[in-house]
Amino acid sequence: MIAAHPPILRLDAGGLPVSWIHWQRAAELIFADRVLWSLGDAPLRIQGGLRGGQRSVLTIDPVIATREAHRNPAPDTPPLTNRLLFARDRHTCLYCGNRFPEHELTRDHIVPRCQGGEDVWTNTASSCKRCNGDRKGGRTPEQAGMSLIALPYAPSRAEALILSNRRILADQNEYLSALAPDRDDRWN
Repeated sequence: MIAAHPPILRLDAGGLPVSWIHWQRAAELIFADRVLWSLGDAPLRIQGGLRGGQRSVLTIDPVIATREAHRNPAPDTPPLTNRLLFARDRHTCLYCGNRFPEHELTRDHIVPRCQGGEDVWTNTASSCKRCNGDRKGGRTPEQAGMSLIALPYAPSRAEALILSNRRILADQNEYLSALAPDRDDRWN
């Protein structure tokens, strides 16, 4: 039995990131001859059965590009979820600057929905319950006398894949990071 292995990064034929897949799905794609190219310094080696006295071995690189273009390509901007929002903001309340576990954070609408604010990446920030409920409430930061410590943004597809995988391998991170814009300047 194979121990838990980090997900494999699947790319389309043009090298754009599509999704994380399990090693079993990657093996299926390899056997079906649907992998165009692959890369990585830490491949997974899977031993199979005996054939002609030799044990078969399948090598799966951490990054694989499949031959076909995808029928439903992933959108450039991922759907807004609390998990990705909190990861984007480094599990930090963008008002007080303190870090919190996920269950102690809330999704704050910078321009509150009751004032016409939208539920979109650029109008949301991670906030602790105290800052969101007790201090800000249904007001804008300006109305509440508060300020954001970082600018909200909509992550790219590559950034969303980085944010969504806690077990990302160095090769995968390097590939995705090269596609992601530099965002270090968003923090005040």
